Amino acid sequence: MTLAAVTRSVERILLTLWVGGLWVTGLVFAPVLFHSYARLVAGEIAGRLFYAMGLVSLGCSVLLLVIATVRRRRHVWRDWRAAALLGMLVITLVGEFGLAPRMQELKELAAQHPPATDVWREFGRLHAVSGSLFLLNSLLGLVLVVLGIRPRPDQAGN
Repeated sequence: MTLAAVTRSVERILLTLWVGGLWVTGLVFAPVLFHSYARLVAGEIAGRLFYAMGLVSLGCSVLLLVIATVRRRRHVWRDWRAAALLGMLVITLVGEFGLAPRMQELKELAAQHPPATDVWREFGRLHAVSGSLFLLNSLLGLVLVVLGIRPRPDQAGN
């Protein structure tokens, strides 16, 4: 097996792990948790699952960007796939280091407040933003899965 073939296989495995993990976490695990457990318990478990998926996302996105950069060298940013990967990485970073810590603070504050307070409303807004970013990442991942993580050989010079 050639180095190029191994690299293609590694790219497919990383993309499968990343995007498949996003879908399973968001479309299977989270709904099952909220259907099966009390809201606060389900939210705590879901938060941990999304955090773990965030770490997987960070690792896979960085590795895929490194592979794309090595493969394409200075032309990497001419390929929309690399831009999509970078966008997905940025979305993950915003979610994990911007939204998630603030949402955790609000969850702790919300435990001391009745449901209709500003704390709960802010948590709800951030949760909606977080969910929208997660959906966007899942859709960008779908595009990469459907169209491929690397350009076809006839597009390699672009």
